[in-house]
Amino acid sequence: MIEKPDQQPYLLSSVANALRIMNSFTVEKPTKGVSELADELGISKSAVSRLLSTLASEGYVLKEPTTQKYSLGLQILKLNSVVTSQLEINHAAQPIIRELAKSTGEAVLISVLEDEIVYIEQIECRHQECILPLVGYRSPAHCTSAGKLLLAYYEKERLHKLVKKGFTSYTAKTITDKEVLQKQLMEIRKLHFSCCESEYLEGLICFSAPIRNYMNSVVAAITIMGPVQRINEHTRQSIINKLIRSAREISRELGQNG
Repeated sequence: MIEKPDQQPYLLSSVANALRIMNSFTVEKPTKGVSELADELGISKSAVSRLLSTLASEGYVLKEPTTQKYSLGLQILKLNSVVTSQLEINHAAQPIIRELAKSTGEAVLISVLEDEIVYIEQIECRHQECILPLVGYRSPAHCTSAGKLLLAYYEKERLHKLVKKGFTSYTAKTITDKEVLQKQLMEIRKLHFSCCESEYLEGLICFSAPIRNYMNSVVAAITIMGPVQRINEHTRQSIINKLIRSAREISRELGQNG
């Protein structure tokens, strides 16, 4: 049966709104109610309720009986495992980042840049306090070490468009000045690693290094993340050295030469 032209926008709008609902859940805000989602997304409560019921029936969201609020369902994990299992970077990085996490005791992440940072792999730290699961989570690029690192190797035209949008401040240390950020990006290209301390989350320090493919293009970032109290002046250089070595090992696995 051929779809009528006036039916298609409605169907696409419904799918788009369902995806917008799923994308609205974050680590900071993992549960939301119907009214909250309706206000946030500009969709009627009745439409939100119908979409949530459909998503719940397929396992993509869960409804908490007591609070009547929704959270992402376990079906998301199934999709995540399918995607990550096909990523060449994940296969190449797995044994290397496990060893890096073991030798440093800190959390290690792999991420890519899609205007925002998207985390595609994570190994937890061995300490009692742990980083929340971040695979699939998005973070702003301008105030994270992985973001700044990948922005430093971004195409000039795409970087210019991103910079024009302006930057949100998350802490007192967040850099929102475009010229200051540009200078930092130039320095990162010289050093081949980046550092962010309390720029996105207070008390958290991260170091990132570039992962390159067989064409020598930077395709991802490897990051070590931990509290500033533990990653101090006495341990930083050792961690940075191990991070850069690991980034080079992963790059060689992806076919980079030289």
